[in-house]
Amino acid sequence: MSAVEPEKTVDVVSEEEEKGGELLFCGATSWDSVGRRKGLEGNLVSPTRLRPLVGVDIRFVASGCTSCHCVALDTEGRCYTWGRNEKGQLGHGDTIQRDRPTVVSELLKYKVIRAGTGRSHTVVGTEDGISLSFGWNKHGQLGSGSVRNEIELSPVRCLVSEVKNTVCGADFTVWLTSVEGASILTAGLPQYGQLGHGTDNEYNTKDSSVRLAYEAQPRPRAIASLAGETIVKVACGTNHTVAVDSNGFVYTWGFGGYGRLGHREQKDEWVPRRVDVFQRHNVLPPDAVISAGSVNSSCTAGGGQLYMWGKIKNAGDDWMYPKPLMDLSGWNLRCMDSGNMHHFVGADSSCISWGHAQHGELGFGPNGQKSSAIPKKVDILEGMHVISVACGMGHSMVVVDRKNVGDQLDQLDIYDGKASGEGSEEPELQTPVVKQTAKKGTAKSLSNSKKRKKLKDSSDSEDGDDSDADSEDGEEQVNGQTEQRKGGRNVSGRGRGKGANKSTRGRGRPPSANKSSHSSQGKSGKRGRPRKA
Repeated sequence: MSAVEPEKTVDVVSEEEEKGGELLFCGATSWDSVGRRKGLEGNLVSPTRLRPLVGVDIRFVASGCTSCHCVALDTEGRCYTWGRNEKGQLGHGDTIQRDRPTVVSELLKYKVIRAGTGRSHTVVGTEDGISLSFGWNKHGQLGSGSVRNEIELSPVRCLVSEVKNTVCGADFTVWLTSVEGASILTAGLPQYGQLGHGTDNEYNTKDSSVRLAYEAQPRPRAIASLAGETIVKVACGTNHTVAVDSNGFVYTWGFGGYGRLGHREQKDEWVPRRVDVFQRHNVLPPDAVISAGSVNSSCTAGGGQLYMWGKIKNAGDDWMYPKPLMDLSGWNLRCMDSGNMHHFVGADSSCISWGHAQHGELGFGPNGQKSSAIPKKVDILEGMHVISVACGMGHSMVVVDRKNVGDQLDQLDIYDGKASGEGSEEPELQTPVVKQTAKKGTAKSLSNSKKRKKLKDSSDSEDGDDSDADSEDGEEQVNGQTEQRKGGRNVSGRGRGKGANKSTRGRGRPPSANKSSHSSQGKSGKRGRPRKA
């Protein structure tokens, strides 16, 4: 008998979620560099236990296809967060990166049972139907009713009630509630219609300008076209949404590139549109599993058969409508999640993963393959019962039942991580002389040096915002980035300031020049290339 799908919830919490299990992690741990640099160090290529959570009963894990941070919920309702924290998305009241799972102290008065993560924000749901959120709020994705504070470092109340579930896309949020006629509400960025309200709220920034912007939607609003349906499951990709109603019909809307909406075309959909494959004799059963990656979508239909659509592989044709993935025929899929371009599935007594991976997020181990075009078992987890899975940007999490595993768990590595005081601020703020050689070894590529230039330019005026250019690099941020690059070039060609210094680096600058830049500005000196002198 299939359990209620733990990844994207229905009303009740399943029995196996109630008792929880052990959290295992694989993938990248260089949180400030994931998605920005290649060749990262410290990747965990096999499923690994995390020291602060050893022996803790974890019932649910959450991450997102654009998320470089993680959330884990234990059976007592405590909420642990760790990872990148440049926008306060961990909820600890600061912007210090955490390498170790850390309890969100301001949520201790609630019993948290659901969570979702976006690119730089986090939303949680409690047992008594309250929803709270923290992190980046530029587009109103926190659902607090206001964008006055662009960053919320601690949990704030969302303007929704009777919440059953919450899921996040990159810069928007979806809530499921038990309110009749308003079972699904959305807030955040409307650029591709992913909020489902029939508009993208586009406008010109000035009457004389061709630059476009998109009006933030900070107040959660029910999707009018679904008012007559009861939505029971939902999943979000970067800029699209997949939902299932109580009759088993599937709806998709938002960004349509690569066929990720399953309508045989690449058009954006601004209101929910029913997927014609899942009708009549092929509606979804109550225990169906749904998932959305950055460029694809998937669900289980009749007989537990997994269907996928969108960009499935890096090479080959896109699937413009749902097709069965025959590799997983006959498996009883209980939970599934999709990351940027990889997937994790808990089925029977196995854990299965596949997709394009760079940081060991498939968990195949040091001797296994990095990526896999077809679903493959994670051998080290064979025989374990998977309770919950979550995939993020370059990482995966699996919760396994401790029963009937013998000493398998004891054979897995345990990762300690750095204490929070040694987080992302260490490489940024320590004396350049100490850290210099280590930093140079990780920053060789030309594209990375461009990002560094851009990052420094934006940090001139306000040091705290130096992550914008990199962390908000989705489809909707292209214009802003282009302007920043132009700004960087103009500065570098104009005078003898910091920009001019940057434009000549890497051309055999004399050691004295590097020393002088050290004394004038620690950050700028650290980015130079003394090894070529």
